[in-house]
Amino acid sequence: MKNKNQKRKARKEGKTFSINQDSFFTDYKKRRKSDYDDDDDIDSGDSEEEMEVPGGSYAGIEEDNEGIEETADERRKRIAAQYLEKIREIAKREREEEEEHEDERESEKEGERDTLVAKILQQEQLEESGRVRRVIASRVKRPEPSDEFRVLVKHRQSVTAVALSEDDLKGFSASKDGTILHWDVESGKSEKYQWPSEEVLRTQGVKDPQGRATKHSKQVLALAVSSDGRYLATGGLDRHVHLWDTRTRDHLQAFPGHRGPVSCLTFRLGSTELFSGSFDRTVKIWNVEDRAYINTLYGHQSEVLTIDCLRKERVLTVGRDRTMQLFKVPEESRLVFRAPASSLECCCFINNDEFLSGSDDGSVELWTILKKKPLHIIKNAHALLPALKKVQDRDDEIIPEGNIENGDHLPKSCNRSTTYSWVSSVTLCRGSDLAASGAGNGCVRLWALDSESKGIRPLYDLPLVGFANSLAFAKSGQLIIAGVGQEPRLGRWGRHPAARNGVAIHRLKLS
Repeated sequence: MKNKNQKRKARKEGKTFSINQDSFFTDYKKRRKSDYDDDDDIDSGDSEEEMEVPGGSYAGIEEDNEGIEETADERRKRIAAQYLEKIREIAKREREEEEEHEDERESEKEGERDTLVAKILQQEQLEESGRVRRVIASRVKRPEPSDEFRVLVKHRQSVTAVALSEDDLKGFSASKDGTILHWDVESGKSEKYQWPSEEVLRTQGVKDPQGRATKHSKQVLALAVSSDGRYLATGGLDRHVHLWDTRTRDHLQAFPGHRGPVSCLTFRLGSTELFSGSFDRTVKIWNVEDRAYINTLYGHQSEVLTIDCLRKERVLTVGRDRTMQLFKVPEESRLVFRAPASSLECCCFINNDEFLSGSDDGSVELWTILKKKPLHIIKNAHALLPALKKVQDRDDEIIPEGNIENGDHLPKSCNRSTTYSWVSSVTLCRGSDLAASGAGNGCVRLWALDSESKGIRPLYDLPLVGFANSLAFAKSGQLIIAGVGQEPRLGRWGRHPAARNGVAIHRLKLS
C-alpha cells in the first residue's frame, strides 16, 4: 500500500518511478544474492534437458536416480543376483567349516582344477570351430586280419546314405528300395519309417507327379540329421525334401520346389537350416523349424552331387560340371574350384578354409580356399584289387556307357577298373586329422591330414566288399560307418554280386 502511494505521489509531482526504487524488487535481489553467497554448492537435481546440456552431464554433477522406476526384468535380475550372492555366502561358510582342519594347499588345488576345466572348454571350442585339429590319425593302430567290417543293418537294395546322431548313439540309413531305417549303434536294433498315404502326403505339401510319371518314386538318395537330433531330412527321385520327427518317426512336411531328383542334403551345424542339392543344378535353403523355404543358390551347370556345411553359412558343393563351388550365403557370392581333368564325385569340409574331394578317376584331392586348384592330389587312391579282376571279366560290356554318362571319358579309357575305382564318398572325423574315402574296389582307405606339409598320406585299408556309397565317422574316431551296396549310389554302372546291401560298422583301435 505504501508503494502505491509513493507511485501516485511521484506522478502528481511529474517524477518518474524506477524499479530499483521499489522495495519489493530490491529485497528480492538482496535475498537471491544472499542465497548464492551462503551456498557454495549448486543443487544438481536439475535434469540435462533443463540445464540444456546436449549429450551428457557435466563432471561433478550426479544424476538422481531415485525417481526412475525399476522394470520387471531388472527387478528379477536384481533378486536373482541377491539370491545367488546369498547362496555363495552359504557355500563359502560351509566350505570354511569343512576346511578348518585341512591344509592350505587345498585351495591351490581347487584353483588348479578350475584352470584345467577352463582349458578343456577352450580346447573343445577351438576344435569345434576348426582352428585346432585333434590328433587322432597317429593314434590309430594297424588293424588285425580279424578286424573287419561287420554288417549291422540289412537293406534289400543298395544303401545310398548313412548318418549318425550328434551323440553317436543312433544311426540312420536310406536305400534304393525306399526304406528309411533308424537303428542303435551298439545293438543294431532297427526301426522303419513308414511312408504316409498319398492323401496325407498331399496335405503335407507333396505335389502331383510331373511328366510321364503316374506315381512318385520312393527311392531315397540322400538324408541328413539336425544337430539337436530332432529332425531327419530325406530326398530322392520324387523331387521333394521330406522332413521327419526322429522321436516319433512321423512324417512332418514335404518341401516341393526342385525340378529334379534331390541328390544331397545337409544341415548347418547348431541350427535348423537345411540345404538341398538337386539334379536341377540348384541348391535350396529351408528352415525346418518354421517349415519355410528361404532361398535358392545358382551356379552349377550340371547336376549337384554332394553338399556339405559347417557352422558358418558356407555351403560346399560338387557337380558333374567338373567344379566344386563354395557358396557364401550372407555375402551372396561364390568361389569356383575346377578339377584338373576329371569329374568330382564327392566333397567334405576339413575346416572353414580347407576341403577334401574325390573324383571319378580315382583321385583324392586336398583344397584350400586360397587356391583355385588342388593343393595336393593322390592319384589312383583306390586301385583295383586282385580279388575283383574275376568280376571285371563278367559284365564288362555295361561299363563304357556308364563312364561316358558320368563324365567326359574317351572310349579307349573306359574299362572296368575305372568304374570300381570311382571315389564315391569322403568323410572326416570332425575337428581331427583323420579322414576316409570309399569306392568299389573292395576297401575303405584311411588318410592322415598333415598340417605342416599341407598334404595327405594313406594310413590303412579296411576291407569291404561292395560300393561304399556313404561314410560317417563317430566323433571319437573309434567308429566308422559305411553304407554298402551292390551298385553305385546314383546309377547302375557296375555291380558287386557278392556284396551285402546294408550298413557296415568297423571299430578302430586307438593308442
